[in-house]
Amino acid sequence: MCKTDIVVMVMAILRESDKQFIRELFEKELKDDVRIVVFTSNDNCEYCQPTVEILKELASLSPKIKLEEHDYNSEKQLAESMGVDKVPATVIVASNGAKLYYFGIPSGYEFRSLLDDIVDVSKNTTRLPEEVRAQIRGIGDPVHIKVFVTPTCPYCPRAVRTAHQFALENPNIRADMIEALEFPELAQQYNVMAVPKVVINESTEFEGALPENVFAESVVSALS
Repeated sequence: MCKTDIVVMVMAILRESDKQFIRELFEKELKDDVRIVVFTSNDNCEYCQPTVEILKELASLSPKIKLEEHDYNSEKQLAESMGVDKVPATVIVASNGAKLYYFGIPSGYEFRSLLDDIVDVSKNTTRLPEEVRAQIRGIGDPVHIKVFVTPTCPYCPRAVRTAHQFALENPNIRADMIEALEFPELAQQYNVMAVPKVVINESTEFEGALPENVFAESVVSALS
């Protein structure tokens, strides 16, 4: 859905042609308002300000994008209530209560994930096959999916998008994109040697962008 050559790198500004494409995309595809909450900090957070700049640019391209900026240090209670424990954190809040998380700057190939997530949340729907959608909706236990990525990984957006669509279909599922280079301690903790790496409920893990039905089966198996 997104133009393949829109790849926003750190500190880059969208080209006018990209802005026009995204503006037209939003005008055509966005239905309801989309709430995006970003938490940043002034303390040793190299990518906090660039993250805010990217989100502000996006918000300027559609009145339906409602961007909220919060300081992680002074608003810890709000951050905790939203499940945010590190920055920069971007949370796309869906009308059904689902939250789609980006920990780290949504740049590079992950910018494409961000655009598609915004469209899905605005429409309150996903692009999953019906059989996968039914399987995911049937999950009644809590699920936490962590997807480790890097901005230069062309295969990572598929894993992120699948996990985020699962979360949008079922609020029992939480899905986090985690930029491995920004959070090296976490990457080391989960032995991230290649990306995308997916960890489900601390018990199931795999590398690579699996087909949606196989990913769904991995989620189910993590609960057994």
